[in-house]
Amino acid sequence: MQQRIKTFKTLSRAASAAMFLSVQALICIGTVYWAVAETLGLSAMAALVLGGIFAVPTVFVLITAIRMVVDAESDSANQ
Repeated sequence: MQQRIKTFKTLSRAASAAMFLSVQALICIGTVYWAVAETLGLSAMAALVLGGIFAVPTVFVLITAIRMVVDAESDSANQ
């Protein structure tokens, strides 16, 4: 197993890339949520339930993106 490089430079790059990908994912998922809620004409309570349903895959996508970025940025082959 290769040693991961964890310096301020690699960690700051990983944080920047993770923030970028997280914002992009939130924008895409939020747009789909908004389109579904408006198309169906949901009430406030139904929209909150739909938001809860969308929250689970959103958290999964964000965690996966952050893990991938940290692995990619700290890999010694990418330095």
